[in-house]
Amino acid sequence: MKKKNLYVALVCLFLSSFDSSAQNRTYDGPNKMNTWSITGYGGITKFFGDIKTYDFKLGPEEKLTGGWGLSINKQLSPLFGIQLTGFNGQLQGSKMGYISEFSNKSYDVTFNSPSFVQLSLDGTVNLNRLLLGYNKMRRWKVDAHLGAGIIYFHTDLNAVNTETGVNWPIKTNTDGSSKTAGTWERNGSTYTREWAIPAGLSVHYELSSRFDIGADFTYTRVNTEKMDATVGSITDYQSQYGLWSFAKGDSKKDGWGMASIALTYKLGKNAVRAKDGKYDAGSGRYHLRWANPQQLIPVPYNPTMDDADSIAKANMPKPVDPRLYTDTDGDGVADLFDKEANTPAGSVVSGGGVAMDLDKIIRDAIKNNLPKDECEALFSNIEFDTDKAIIRNASKETLSKVVELLNMRTNCRIVLVGHTDARASDSYNVSLSRRRVDAAKRFLIRAGLKEPSRVLTEYYGEYRPVAENSTVEGLQSNRRVEIKILPQNTIRSSYPAGFRR
Repeated sequence: MKKKNLYVALVCLFLSSFDSSAQNRTYDGPNKMNTWSITGYGGITKFFGDIKTYDFKLGPEEKLTGGWGLSINKQLSPLFGIQLTGFNGQLQGSKMGYISEFSNKSYDVTFNSPSFVQLSLDGTVNLNRLLLGYNKMRRWKVDAHLGAGIIYFHTDLNAVNTETGVNWPIKTNTDGSSKTAGTWERNGSTYTREWAIPAGLSVHYELSSRFDIGADFTYTRVNTEKMDATVGSITDYQSQYGLWSFAKGDSKKDGWGMASIALTYKLGKNAVRAKDGKYDAGSGRYHLRWANPQQLIPVPYNPTMDDADSIAKANMPKPVDPRLYTDTDGDGVADLFDKEANTPAGSVVSGGGVAMDLDKIIRDAIKNNLPKDECEALFSNIEFDTDKAIIRNASKETLSKVVELLNMRTNCRIVLVGHTDARASDSYNVSLSRRRVDAAKRFLIRAGLKEPSRVLTEYYGEYRPVAENSTVEGLQSNRRVEIKILPQNTIRSSYPAGFRR
């Protein structure tokens, strides 16, 4: 009895330590999932061998027998798992009118195996997930299992001679029973040990995130013919012939079955279960017994054409003001920033498009002795005749004043930007605009400009018109060289493309 209590204490200690360690063991997938569980079994047992009258009902002098079991389960994937299973139970059988071929005697035989113990390692496969997928029978789990293990048993048999009425009792817990199978000491009894192959089918229903309930039937084929102390029809109970020294294969292997109710407790942290087939990976950890890891991965969002259109409209930048690209008065300042519209042609204007007196700027600089490192942005245009790159006399006066200003303001630079109208080919107009800026640059240098390196030139042909090319006035406005006087530390040009030198 002391040994029995010790075994029970060791099992309880193992289960408590296993529960705490299993709390941190999860499925190695993109989302953490619980994989461990413990199942308890309780049900009725039935023997299948030589000493039985019926397969699925009680025979004469038989009583209903039962057993219990415990399994530790590890789910390896949504379909497959393994379990370590132990059973303990009782078996009985009876057969009236058993005739021994050795002695021709007739016996009424009953046997009882009061307490067998079986331990096995089984593999499981989830049949309804395998055959029906994950969207049908979501709360049900049908498992087939097959394994291998060992069973320890001993048998008490009574054989009554039907002619004489003499009872011949036989017990297998003797020294003789252990010579071919080994022993295991328990409560002072000698147990016979044999290999066992259990196979079965279980059905589980998910009650909650922690508990499942179900039913299980397991049939175990034992690698022996003597669980019932009988070998086919050759055994004679009076002489014990064919009982202790038989050759295996003289009769069918014995077996036993158990139909039980199963209750499963699922281990792990933050246990949750799916609701109506919907999963939320952030709500907790689902158990791999029931959940498919692929269903925890959010479905990629594929927008429809209407969705894409609404997204594009919501993120579309505001329309660019068209005045940014027009210069109605041709003063070199875009209409969007021009504070003085319709300045006269050839006017020198400030960065805000306000007409300025270039002579007065020069006189004030000389009179007030202003610092030479100051530079105020100024803009102007000089126009050309059709297909010409010759500086007009009116333009020469403007350029001479520019030279005088630049020589006084050494921190200033000048950008010359050439343009044409649209009455020739693209390549010819680009070449013509280049000749025009080159003519303006040569005039500045010949007029006495100091540090010619401050002159930058750009040319765009007909690509940057400031007026329509459909009128005489528009054509004249487009035949121009823009003059931009800028500080040395400003960006080179406001044009995003073109030719520069």
